[in-house]
Amino acid sequence: MGFLLILFLLTSSSTLIAFSQTIVKTLPGYPGPLPFKLETGYIGVGEDEAVQLFYYFVESEGNPEEDPLIIWLAGGPGCGTLRAFFYEIGPMQIQYGNYMDNVPALQLDPNSWTKVANVIYLDAPTLTGYSYTKTPEAVRSSDTLSASQTAEFLRKFVKTHPKFLKNPMYVTGISYSGIVIPIITEELYKGNDEGLEPIVNIQGYMAGNPLTDKTGDINSRLEYAYRVALISEELFESTKRSCKGDYAEADSNNLQCMLDIDEVNKRVGDINIQQILDPDCDPATNLVRGGNPIIRRGNRKSLQANPIKMFPERSSLTDSFCRGDYYNYATLWANDENVMRALNVREGTVKEWLLCNLDMKYNYGKPSMPSYEFNIQSSIVYHEKLSKRNCRALIFSGDHDMMVPHVGTRNWISSINLTITESNWDAWYTNGQSSGYKTSYAHDNYTLVFATVKGAGHTAPEFKPAECFEMVKRWFAHRPI
Repeated sequence: MGFLLILFLLTSSSTLIAFSQTIVKTLPGYPGPLPFKLETGYIGVGEDEAVQLFYYFVESEGNPEEDPLIIWLAGGPGCGTLRAFFYEIGPMQIQYGNYMDNVPALQLDPNSWTKVANVIYLDAPTLTGYSYTKTPEAVRSSDTLSASQTAEFLRKFVKTHPKFLKNPMYVTGISYSGIVIPIITEELYKGNDEGLEPIVNIQGYMAGNPLTDKTGDINSRLEYAYRVALISEELFESTKRSCKGDYAEADSNNLQCMLDIDEVNKRVGDINIQQILDPDCDPATNLVRGGNPIIRRGNRKSLQANPIKMFPERSSLTDSFCRGDYYNYATLWANDENVMRALNVREGTVKEWLLCNLDMKYNYGKPSMPSYEFNIQSSIVYHEKLSKRNCRALIFSGDHDMMVPHVGTRNWISSINLTITESNWDAWYTNGQSSGYKTSYAHDNYTLVFATVKGAGHTAPEFKPAECFEMVKRWFAHRPI
């Protein structure tokens, strides 16, 4: 399935990098050789490199010598990046209901971001996907530790892949990774300022439906629910007045506020918080106070290796499907012994691949989970720091997402004192059709584009892959979206 190469390379500080790499030429479920270059491997980070982060790396199918080098981070935290590989921005898709080599069959994705970029799909923080630790002490992570270790990973990656040192680098991801993306990006810039080797060609960052300010983003759910006619104007105004606009941190002794929030939750209880037009297959939605912005209660079942339901092709599905059932195919594929062997997963390190590690996943209102501490409440300050650098940013939001609504995202963007430039809520198009709206901002050498993706939910590329691909292709090429 490829060859294993173990390299020991000296960093600038004369410490030893243990780097393992496998070139994967074929994969179970796909007929014939892969038409793109796939590498998998581990890079150790943290003290004594006790944290071993697993990655998939796909060289650009366009011009790998010049195309951007991006790292993609999944949400959760603790969700495996294989979800992005199969369902969002990766080179392959699962053929639902079809099997090959005793695993779900695979096919190529025509909208893979690897057509215009070199993409690292990283299982981070530790105990995510195929990543593991060598010591029990290294199991627990946090927002700040995860960001630091990911920045360390990136420097070590380009150290061991020197041909990509000159490629423009961007830190990218979705959902909860919105907390860590600007921290990682600032740390890379700062490391360059301090002369850390190797100097990386960091150019900016990108985030989709990013959780950024945990209080503000949750608060914005109520305004979003009102805007899309899920709650009445009277109920919205009453709740806003009684809770003084603060729903996420509402005073539990404020009886009228609690009554109003209860009424709101009753109205949205049967709405899918990740995509308001999708069928709701989970327990009742709560927007605040007991609701969970990143994982729905009762979802544990859908994250395990349950029996696979047979589905026809996606295009012929009716409105009665449950999107979470798709992910069971990835779980079945990833836990196959032949798959793990092909990917060169180290034997004995991962007992079971899970879509998401529930000991890490963000639970609003809790300061921590057994394996993770949520120690950054807001990452806006890091966006402010980056606005003083020579830096590019793209923030995009599926406009049917009520989990991290575009309303809250635009609020925090407006708070960092940028100047609106050539676009102000202008439509952007793919194939002659409106795909959403865009606003462009600038501050000195910093630019930020905020774009909505019409009809998309929380993981926008999953819902609107062609539109999102066209959006990033233009942005990477420094063209208007």
